[in-house]
This record gives sequence, structure tokens and C-alpha cells, in this order.
Amino acid sequence: MTRAFRLAISGASGRMGAALLSLVRDDARFELVHATVSPGSAHAGKPVYRDEVQTLRFATDWAGAPTIDAIIDFSGPAGLAAVLDHAQAHGIAVVTGTTGLDATMEQRLKDAAQRIAVLRAANFSLGVAVLSRLLKEAAAALDTWDLDIVEAHHSRKEDAPSGTALALGEAAAAARGATLEELAVYAREGRPGARKAGTIGFAVVRGGDIVGEHTAMLMGQGERVELTHRATDRSIFARGALESAAWIAGRASGAWTIDDVIAAKV
Repeated sequence: MTRAFRLAISGASGRMGAALLSLVRDDARFELVHATVSPGSAHAGKPVYRDEVQTLRFATDWAGAPTIDAIIDFSGPAGLAAVLDHAQAHGIAVVTGTTGLDATMEQRLKDAAQRIAVLRAANFSLGVAVLSRLLKEAAAALDTWDLDIVEAHHSRKEDAPSGTALALGEAAAAARGATLEELAVYAREGRPGARKAGTIGFAVVRGGDIVGEHTAMLMGQGERVELTHRATDRSIFARGALESAAWIAGRASGAWTIDDVIAAKV
């Protein structure tokens, strides 16, 4: 595609939306043509970029939206539902990091991937995507070694282990021909006894302003391999989402992953 990608952002007033708006403004690959916020938002109807002559304003729906190549969605279940309706009606690729979906919305995403290109990720860091690829190879090659995943985040994070830690565990388990449900150990305290061979352990750290750190420890006899990713700036997630949008625009229908984006670079 020689022209700029015509991009829309759903959930444009949230933390990720704001990061995307800041980055896309100076990215020559994209032309931002639509930005939505939830109905009742204080941003509705206001200019997205106040200092531009041709003012794009925050919308609350997709009525009257121009031609779009890709939509990046970091909204919520209701916002994602509206995105999928519009995207399927107009053949638009979708990149989404929206979480907290129920079974109905999960099925809607699967159904949408039959008609349009859909890329979904729990973590849009390109570094984490590479970490996952490396962990798959290491877990398969060192299949008898013990494996623990240690993650650290800021003190305000409510869930544990993190979604990224769980995704890494799932990747490692799959590489060993099993599921995370079969292998996961989420807590060790008291006298739990000797470690059961083949399990994948998790350890959680919460404190300060840590953006996100994940370490996969593969432990053998007399040696250890550690694979680590440390995030120091939240903008990496927005950068990864933009890379995904540039990659997926114009792709065939299907359920794509950020690993597909990385695979195209190697």
C-alpha cells in the first residue's frame, strides 16, 4: 500500500487510546480518520488534536465514518461489539487488546475472523512477542527442565499472575504437548513437598511503579537459562498495536496474532 493507512481508534480517550493518538500523529504510515469514545464521554464532540486546522472530532459511534483500512480497539466489550459490526459490514481489519470479554463476545470474535482479518493480543509489546517465541523453543528443547515464570508489576495491579505471564505459560505448556491447566502451580507455601516434574510454577511481585517485568526460568542440573523482558515505558504497547495495524491492513480474513507480525520480520 503506497498511500497512508486510514486508521480508526476505538476507545480513544483511554490510557492506550491517548498513547496511540500521540504516536500516530507523527507516524507517516498512518492517517487518522476516525476516533471513538463511549457515549457520555467528556471528550465526545471535542477536537482530537486542538491545534489542527482540519479538526477531527471524537465520535461516539461509527455512523458517517469514512473509508477505513484498519481499526485499533482498546475500548470495552460494548465498544468492541460496535467495532465488529462496522468492520464486518465494510471489510475492515481489526486489531484489539480489549479484555474482560464474556463467552458471547469471545464467540463473536471467532465468527468475525471468518469474514475479516482480526488480530487480538493480551500484550502488544513486540519484545514480549519475541520472548514468547524464544520460550517455546527453549521449553521444547529443554523439555525435562523445571520451569517457573516470575512477573513483577506496579502496586496498583489487581490481577495475578498477569495475563502476559499466563500467556507465556500457555505457550510453554503447548511446546511440551500439554495445557497450562494440566501443568500450572500458582502458589507454594508451608510444606508443599518436592516439586512435581513437568509443572510450570508462577511467582508474583507487586510494588512501586514497575511497568512490567517477566522472566522465564528454565532450571536443569548444574545450569539455568533465564529469558527476561522488562518494560520501562507504557508506549511500547501502543507501538506494537500500530505495527500490528500496519501489518494486518489488507490481510485475508482470519484470527491473526502478534506472533504473525514478528514472524514476518524474521
